[in-house]
Amino acid sequence: MSLGINEIKTILSEHNLLIKIVPNKNEQFDDVTYDSRNVHNNALFFCKGNFKPEYLTMAKAAGASGYVSEKKYAEGSNLTQIIVNDVQKAMSLIGAAFYRYPENDLFTIAYTGTKGKTTSAYFARSILDNTTNNKTGLLSTIDTIVGNNPDQKFKSHLTTPESLDIFKYMRMAVDNGMTHMVMEVSSQAYKKDRVYGLKYNIGLFLNISPDHIGPNEHPTFADYLHCKEQLLINSDACIINADTDHFEDIYMAAKATTQPEDIYLFSDHDQSLIDNRHPDFIFDSISDTISDNKIKLVSNNKKAKAMKLDGEYKIAVAGDYNESNATSAIIATGLAGANSDDVSNGLATVFVPGRMESYDAKNHGNVYVDYAHNYASMHALLSFLKHGNPDGKVIVVVGSPGNKGEDRRKGFGMALTENADEAFLTTDDPAFEDPAAIVDEIDSYIDHNKVNVHIELDRRLAISKAIHSGDKNSIIVVAGKGRDPYQKINGVDTPYETDSVVVKNVLKGIENE
Repeated sequence: MSLGINEIKTILSEHNLLIKIVPNKNEQFDDVTYDSRNVHNNALFFCKGNFKPEYLTMAKAAGASGYVSEKKYAEGSNLTQIIVNDVQKAMSLIGAAFYRYPENDLFTIAYTGTKGKTTSAYFARSILDNTTNNKTGLLSTIDTIVGNNPDQKFKSHLTTPESLDIFKYMRMAVDNGMTHMVMEVSSQAYKKDRVYGLKYNIGLFLNISPDHIGPNEHPTFADYLHCKEQLLINSDACIINADTDHFEDIYMAAKATTQPEDIYLFSDHDQSLIDNRHPDFIFDSISDTISDNKIKLVSNNKKAKAMKLDGEYKIAVAGDYNESNATSAIIATGLAGANSDDVSNGLATVFVPGRMESYDAKNHGNVYVDYAHNYASMHALLSFLKHGNPDGKVIVVVGSPGNKGEDRRKGFGMALTENADEAFLTTDDPAFEDPAAIVDEIDSYIDHNKVNVHIELDRRLAISKAIHSGDKNSIIVVAGKGRDPYQKINGVDTPYETDSVVVKNVLKGIENE
């Protein structure tokens, strides 16, 4: 693949991003990258983010022949200089062109929401694998899947990758025979223009609650909501949870660029008698125990009935909050061509890594590994488990990340006070903060008259202590990291065997006792 300077000039000019181009000998680029460690010969290098001039020096030494930036750098002398007023937007547009607009060859389903994105994306992909004969890719918080071979599935580093990576993965998916792509789109993806110019066939808005508010993320809740709404504005068809907070604002955002007949609403009850939401689909819970989950989906109007998706569906992942996630996936995949048999097979067999993974700890109860990482998801998880096991203790292992989502700490304290009996506070991606200080902040929001609190910063040891503290009626929840194989400590991704593996190792030790 290659991209010429004239095409770049046209693209940037059309979007009013180009300030000037100072060409050198090179008129064609054979690679694009923003990482100086990954530069190949004749590459176009993007000076973005926390950029340091020495990165450009490294890129030049490795063979870069041009760079894109918002200012001229002496380190880039003798290179083609492309000066723009917004390097993130320019990178997304140039990336799409370099990889020959792969999104045009994929049916794209994109999810946003404070909670449930990952689970819903896995639900949708599992269904579509039946529809497409395993030709559905995935860009998620957990996994990136661009093909069916083992080397075409790998762990993700961001919920939504940088734009160059998105288009590279999409091109790989197309070249590997994929026809559909399910992806998560975070609010930061819009805040940082990682998906600038990208359009989706279907955009889904699951819910909104305060999260990711802080100096390094969104300055206000209004900004957070605005960024999430951009997904609907950039989608051909929109699916919205009619039960979400701020529904009217969200619906109007969708309606700004999408005809009402291409907007689909779903709810767990008929709101038409209460207000003007009129859900197209209504789902009812048939079973929502800690081991079994089944819903009934009913069409509420002619538009919905035409999709022929009415029926009862078993969901392989427990949790009453997953009923809404499953409903979103049913509607989205129905619009993508799935039938009710595809839905049944996909939901009944889906596996979501790090989501409600259940392990039998024998005389120590049942252990659940879950990615719950904010108040909304933690409250939903713990209240569900407490309701399903009212006579047993709920024991929770949890920490909170450093340098982001600082409001989560209060949320965890609230959720633990509401539904936990015992808590083991520990380390979870402290970044550049002191993990002990993070834990102390969470602890300050817990009512110690209701919750017995332990502090153990060694996460492996905290998990072990929590499991050993349970009896045969207990539920032990290991929350926050799921199958994340790293702890982010002082800017370094420090290998961590994942909560799932730690739990399995503890249980092996119990068997050998």
